[in-house]
Amino acid sequence: MIKRSLMALMLIASAQSLWAQELYVNTEPASNMPARSLALRAEGQAFSANGKLRDRGTIEMMYGANKDLMLHLAGYASNFNTPGRHFEGGSVYAKYRFFSVDTVQRHLRGAVFAKAASISNPFINQEISLEGDNSGMQGGVIITQLIHKLAISGSASYIRGFDNRGSYVMPVANSRDALAYSLSAGYLLLPKTYTDYDQVNVNLYLELLGKTNPGYGQSYLDAAPAVQFIFNSVFRADASYRTPIYGNMTRNTQNMFLVRLEYNLFNVF
Repeated sequence: MIKRSLMALMLIASAQSLWAQELYVNTEPASNMPARSLALRAEGQAFSANGKLRDRGTIEMMYGANKDLMLHLAGYASNFNTPGRHFEGGSVYAKYRFFSVDTVQRHLRGAVFAKAASISNPFINQEISLEGDNSGMQGGVIITQLIHKLAISGSASYIRGFDNRGSYVMPVANSRDALAYSLSAGYLLLPKTYTDYDQVNVNLYLELLGKTNPGYGQSYLDAAPAVQFIFNSVFRADASYRTPIYGNMTRNTQNMFLVRLEYNLFNVF
């Protein structure tokens, strides 16, 4: 029994390594984590505003309910929108894979997702961001294509912003509606050939991240290159920097650094 369990864990870890290049840093792929697995994330984001460092810490737990359904729970704390650091609130996220065509070293997958956030922060930006800045809801679709060592993914979603907790009312001049879109590419740089699941994976990413506030003439598009290391198929380290290509929307996310650590537990339940 123990031998079979260890073999199952090795197969799961090896399978995840085969599509590691679609574990995007700034977006989600249409693929899900393995069923009955759990992942814990610690993330830091930072940017400089008027000579002062602004930073946000995020703790996130992810659960693979089955091969098609994945759930996230996250909590945020930062000084992005206030003079001092404080606990901002949390969010829940669900992704359902509705389409999958798998062949040798390639697959095409589609998923729908929904997110809800409850946040306590004043409104200082035009961007609606459910990652610690705004309360609201989001729903969208993701399509991901894996071809050998290259993974391409695109997403489109609608966001509805609410008033924030703590009697923070969204200004009348702000849009309560936003469209978000992304195009991401991931490439497996190392290893050149797989021999066992203990090998270190090195993945390179380039992601284009954009939003538009319809009817307000506000939009942006960022480029976010990233590098990722995966150790023993269970521990992941990410680093990314996003910089504007164009934009006229006031926000926190431009010129932002991101670092993340993630640990995966397979076949937990």
